[in-house]
Amino acid sequence: MRISIFGLGYVGAVCAGCLSARGHEVVGVDVSTAKIDLINNGKSPIVEPGLEALLQQGIETGRLRGTTDVAAAIRDTELSMLCVGTPSKKNGDLELDYIESVCREIGFVLREKTTRHTVVVRSTVLPGTVKNVVIPILEDCSGKKAGVDFGVAVNPEFLRESTAIKDYDHPPMTVIGELDKESGDALESLYSELDAPIIRKDIEVAEMIKYTCNVWHAAKVTFANEIGNIAKAVGVDGREVMDVVCQDKTLNLSQYYMRPGFAFGGSCLPKDVRALTYRAGQLDVEHPMLGAIMRSNVAQVQNAFDIIASHDKRKVALLGLSFKAGTDDLRESPLVELAEMLIGKGFDLSIYDSNVEYARVHGANKDYIESKIPHVSSLLNSDFDQVVDGSDIIVLGNRDERFRPLAQHAPEGKQVVDLVGFMKHTTNGTTEGICW
Repeated sequence: MRISIFGLGYVGAVCAGCLSARGHEVVGVDVSTAKIDLINNGKSPIVEPGLEALLQQGIETGRLRGTTDVAAAIRDTELSMLCVGTPSKKNGDLELDYIESVCREIGFVLREKTTRHTVVVRSTVLPGTVKNVVIPILEDCSGKKAGVDFGVAVNPEFLRESTAIKDYDHPPMTVIGELDKESGDALESLYSELDAPIIRKDIEVAEMIKYTCNVWHAAKVTFANEIGNIAKAVGVDGREVMDVVCQDKTLNLSQYYMRPGFAFGGSCLPKDVRALTYRAGQLDVEHPMLGAIMRSNVAQVQNAFDIIASHDKRKVALLGLSFKAGTDDLRESPLVELAEMLIGKGFDLSIYDSNVEYARVHGANKDYIESKIPHVSSLLNSDFDQVVDGSDIIVLGNRDERFRPLAQHAPEGKQVVDLVGFMKHTTNGTTEGICW
């Protein structure tokens, strides 16, 4: 199939690599010439294990190319995936400017296109967005009828950063929200070779499924953290408790998120919790548990800060800045919040994160790092040993395996604070866990 992908961030770039590797002809579209240049040179615009090899393969075989030319991308393809960002507004609602802009551009090109084209929304959008925003813009700009003259569908992604390629190849399910049967059929043919159930629903149901999954993941992280905090306070290792709880696969479900530790972050969970609770408030629906998730998450960042501050030492090494290992994504990273708290309280902070260091020099996140958090990024140091040796307190912030030995044997004269669970033991004199 000939596919155009709009937005070459964490979702779009992975989809481009995976689809081209499966034999499809893919055109990646982005307003950033830096991203397009990286793609066309077989380089990844993001840090994601295995992605660069797929992109390079796509370029070498001629199945992948990048462009800023929207009209050419629409004319040359039969299906478009919208993977542009939908960030949070200050009130928690979604910012739809990118979605609206790309829909207008696509609509004007569809006005002149004589063959059928299907527009698929991969971006995470609240229920009703496609019906009330996407379709009206496409119809107005094209002068055509959705579901008749062109297709529309929703295809929510379930890709976790740092394991996105594995998640694409081995999904738990593929959800298709279809306006018309022909659009659903096109998407089903795209995923038919994957070993996972294909679930076809109405568009609004598919939109809601994505939010339900992400808010549930956020709730599991929050639940595990609160259990871990209580367990530690009564002298129990919260990890032991949750390990047993997670052995019940019938009622307690997956253990992936059910691990006591640090706050959740990233581009999905915080944004989606805020958006769904904002909409619940608009609808006058009481949601006390969901409404408390973000407050509990903030409290876990404060908990980590309090542990660090309790040791009355000022030189702190923060190992990890992205919200999880294996990615350079700093959006809503609780480690960035922790770093800002430490800076604000006058701690002498040094930060090591090889993926963020790479992104600061080469990646598509360079502009974000330089413009949004220059006060934090200026403290990055690419010399791991120098960061560790120059500190009094070492904070293990994400699950980079290079950090694990420090939790097993704290360097002499230094205090280790483990936020991720590398410790085999519970808190002792030189190593303290956040929930154990």
